[in-house]
Amino acid sequence: MKKDDLKQNYNINRQITATEVRVVNDEGSVVMPLAKALALAEHRGEDVVEISSNTTPPVCKIIEFSKFLYQIKKRQKEIKAKQVKIEIKEIRFGPQTDEHDYTFKLKHAREFLEEGNKVKAYVFFKGRSIVFKEQGEVLLLRFANDLEEVGKVDSMPELLGKRMTMFISPKKNPTKKATKPAESVITEEKKTADKKQQVRQEKKSEYKMPTIEGEEF
Repeated sequence: MKKDDLKQNYNINRQITATEVRVVNDEGSVVMPLAKALALAEHRGEDVVEISSNTTPPVCKIIEFSKFLYQIKKRQKEIKAKQVKIEIKEIRFGPQTDEHDYTFKLKHAREFLEEGNKVKAYVFFKGRSIVFKEQGEVLLLRFANDLEEVGKVDSMPELLGKRMTMFISPKKNPTKKATKPAESVITEEKKTADKKQQVRQEKKSEYKMPTIEGEEF
């Protein structure tokens, strides 16, 4: 939105037609005659900006109009920056895709989903290969199953013309295989080592030197 267009959305000072306004600030709001609000604004070297004309009385704010426009634009930029742009990434298969090609495309699909993008996976049937449509469906279902940790199926495989298509969306909180923390692993190793040492000591204490008849030790 251009600055001039933004200006046109707000009435200021003498452009305000109401005789009474509600002036808002950080501490709350107060209703007063427009003339009084204009006098306050002039004393501060600021403007009376009408921020909502749909109420009675209209809501206004005493602030420099240029500063007000800057705050609006800054807030719009922040909102835009927080918006996540989701793209749809396409993965194409043939009905008889080999294992190497499948693994390669599976890796890319996983990366797309982890980045927050949707995946459109489809099998393209060329010529007479349409007779392998069941094989194509099995392929897509396997694909969805292999991606279940990071994605969820939006729609089951559907054949439209020469394409069988399936959509997969990213999971908000991907499930990961549980791994033991490093501290836990070290503790387990220590327990194992202590147990082995204890067994060795027990065996040593049980061991007796052979005795020779007639001799005492």
